[in-house]
Amino acid sequence: MKNNRTIQFALMLLLTCAFTSQLYAQNKYVDRAGYLKFEASEELFEPVEATNESVTAVLNADTGEFASLALVVGFRFANSLMEEHFNENYIESETYPKAVFKGTLIDFDLSRLTDDPTEMMIDGKLALHGKEKEVKTTVSLQKVNGAIVMKGGFTVTPSDFAIEIPSIVRNKIAREVLVSLNFNLKP
Repeated sequence: MKNNRTIQFALMLLLTCAFTSQLYAQNKYVDRAGYLKFEASEELFEPVEATNESVTAVLNADTGEFASLALVVGFRFANSLMEEHFNENYIESETYPKAVFKGTLIDFDLSRLTDDPTEMMIDGKLALHGKEKEVKTTVSLQKVNGAIVMKGGFTVTPSDFAIEIPSIVRNKIAREVLVSLNFNLKP
């Protein structure tokens, strides 16, 4: 029950912030159903991967500033026991309920975007599990029917966020975690 109230409060706060920011800045692009996937699978073992299809992302088209927020409990695994262990034992989602990225698209210029994908660097910080990690990666951007489609990925490690993997499963989880993203940002 407490967990549901926390999620409801976080969503209300997020929606209020998104609505308020749209009143003050007219050149914002938003996606409230963005897609994140992480994979930490090791060959010969059960796949360790999850997706979250309710990530909120905002791009300020005037400055290139970009931010996204994912509720950790929104990640879905094929194996429900794996999902439970992820939330309770590794990420501790009751204590650390969200993953937040804040950064800037380097040399972003909305007028240069077309329906052909353009690669661009994004530089920022990912906050997860009470820790922050610098992330600099290349993303693909294109303008499709008035929306900005952003796709990309980057690699992190559990140790970047002080996430301890018990020795009994350490060999079943990759040392590097591949994170993929896909946002459809609309004005």
